Amino acid sequence: MIKRMKTLAGSIREYRKASILTPSFVALEVVLECIIPYLMARLIDRMTGESLSPILGTGVILILAAMCSLVCGVMSGRCAATAGCGFAKNLRKDLFHRIQTFSFSDIDRFSTASLVTRMTTDVSNVQNAFQMLIRIAVRTPMMLIFSIAMSVAISARMSVIFFAIVPVLGLGLFLISHTVLPIFKRIFVRYDALNNSVQENVAGIRVVKSFVREEFEQKKFENASEEVRKDFSHVERILALNNPMMMTCMYVAMLLVSFFGARMIVLSGGTDLTTGQLSSLISYGIQILSSMMMLSMVFVMITIASESAGRIVEVLEYESTLTSPLNALTRVPDGSIDFDNVSFRYSTGSGRDALTGINLHIRSGQTVGIIGSTGSSKTTLIQLISRLYDTTEGVVRVGGHNVREYDLDALRQQVAVVLQKNVLFSGTIRDNLRWGKEDATDEEIRKACRIAQADEFVRSFPEGYYTYIEQGGTNVSGGQKQRLCIARALLRHPKILILDDSTSAVDTRTDALIQRGFAEEIPDTTKIIIAQRVSSVEHADVILVMEGGRIAEQGTHEELMAHQGISYEIYTIQTHGKEVA
Repeated sequence: MIKRMKTLAGSIREYRKASILTPSFVALEVVLECIIPYLMARLIDRMTGESLSPILGTGVILILAAMCSLVCGVMSGRCAATAGCGFAKNLRKDLFHRIQTFSFSDIDRFSTASLVTRMTTDVSNVQNAFQMLIRIAVRTPMMLIFSIAMSVAISARMSVIFFAIVPVLGLGLFLISHTVLPIFKRIFVRYDALNNSVQENVAGIRVVKSFVREEFEQKKFENASEEVRKDFSHVERILALNNPMMMTCMYVAMLLVSFFGARMIVLSGGTDLTTGQLSSLISYGIQILSSMMMLSMVFVMITIASESAGRIVEVLEYESTLTSPLNALTRVPDGSIDFDNVSFRYSTGSGRDALTGINLHIRSGQTVGIIGSTGSSKTTLIQLISRLYDTTEGVVRVGGHNVREYDLDALRQQVAVVLQKNVLFSGTIRDNLRWGKEDATDEEIRKACRIAQADEFVRSFPEGYYTYIEQGGTNVSGGQKQRLCIARALLRHPKILILDDSTSAVDTRTDALIQRGFAEEIPDTTKIIIAQRVSSVEHADVILVMEGGRIAEQGTHEELMAHQGISYEIYTIQTHGKEVA
């Protein structure tokens, strides 16, 4: 717990002053609130009917104390809000920055839905707990201690009532918090499942509607939501015991104080206890038991937040499996690529290698085509080049150096990848293209678009390159999105350009024009093209045929056709529409 708090405290930073001022104002507020019942007792005892002067003097002091307490309360509230919101802002920022350093395998380990939950629900829980810790968690014990001290100073015998009630409440709070903590742990796991269901549905809403699967998705969501509801209902039923327990103890304490206090006044004739002192004891009793009630709220919130804090700290302290080495190389000499006996599996418990025994040597400037059936690990192969994953065995070299020797940013700047799932962000076409190069000139943008066969359709839009792209690129077609993503990659002027089935949505003529543009405009760039159509790669210097995580065939288009193996069979099916006998 202490380690977690130290890690989280690192996100307070510039809001440290507000975090310190909050408990300071709270302390002053508590002192003043504990003085007020004492002043009230003096005021009541001075009501003899002889003179107003003592009453007026005490009344003025009482009003000043109440006003100062109000000001301290307001200031503590404002400082707590500033500190809490600022802390949450920094915490989200730190989480986001940490996630940006994660590799694909790290993302797989946590899951996208879980990371979203940690940055939203979990941060909100920790924020609320932090505000309670610097305000209510400071106020409650101080109020408890000062009120008990004041009640003891007035009447030690009467204070025994409070000393008897407080342990009962403390035991009840402990049992409640001890019971609900495991349930909260289960709730957050189910929250992740719920968010995952929502994320999948929203991201694939077009597929859902195309297959008329709305009812199935609704039932799946309802089941996940019902699991969360059951656990929360269970927790709320347990936490609901807190309030009646507190109120029962409070009323019992007040009845006992009133009964024994009145009896003491009558029997002693007001010498052992005065009417004013009895009134102040009742006030202190209310403060003591109210503090215990607030303490129960703090316990509940901390119980909820402790699990959230653990999940947040898990991300903040997680060291990515992919990091840049000390004295890393920052320059990639050329676009040559070598795979030396490379094997790879996504996790140690996966049971099988995704890639096995890959040996491959690509000269700088070559065009390499990769084809193969779905699941043959074509994408996995190219992800090792830019070190999105690390090899399990063997070495991948780029420019003659092991990719593990490079600075990650420097390597990925020179290896541009257009993935299968093309993503455009909300903003203008021009803004999206400048993701490839922030300071790209308009001429550079147009040239990249001409090579990618995107310039013509972009200029056909009324706003041209200033046309606004909706989130996810929903207002452009699949083929247009692919060409814009290719242009974005070209703007980086990479030494290696990888297209992962990135022309699947364009027609064969446009595909051919793109390949011609590559050959004419970027002849020195190594080009790796993954495709389903053999026609998209038949011009390549070498074609790889992947099968079961291995390179099954390798050669030029003519050599593969003469061999009449897998590539020949695929080509025949695509051109003649029938399988080879």
